[in-house]
Amino acid sequence: MLEYRISAHRQDRHGSLAACKAAEITLDTDVNGRADAFNPAELFLASIAACMIKGIERVTPMLQFDLRGVDVRLHGVRQDAPPMMISIDYEITVDTDESDQRLELLHTNVRKYGTISNTVARATKLEGVIKRKG
Repeated sequence: MLEYRISAHRQDRHGSLAACKAAEITLDTDVNGRADAFNPAELFLASIAACMIKGIERVTPMLQFDLRGVDVRLHGVRQDAPPMMISIDYEITVDTDESDQRLELLHTNVRKYGTISNTVARATKLEGVIKRKG
C-alpha cells in the first residue's frame, strides 16, 4: 500500500499554505475568497484533473498511444445544506491522431485506474467524455 502525507498551516485570515516533498501551494481559506489561490472545492477538482492526466501519462506508453497534449475541464456542482459536491462533469481533450476506438480505450483506462477519480466516483456522480482536439 502507498501512503501520502501533506501538512498545511494557516498563514493569516486570508490564506494557508500546504506542503509536501519540496512543493508548496497557497490555499484560499479566506471566508471572502481570493483570486490568487485555489479554494477547497477548486483544489478538489484540480486533484481529479491531475489524477486523470497522470493516468494518461501512465498508460500511454503501455498502449503505445501517441499524443501531443491533454486538456481536462471539470465542472462541479455544490449543494449548500449539507455542503457537498453532488455532481462533477469532465471533458478530456486529447491532441492525437489515434483512432476513435483507441481514444475510447484511453478513456476506459483513465476511468478504471485513477486513484482520486475512483474514490470520488464512489462518493458522488462523476461523468464525462473524452474527445479529440480540433
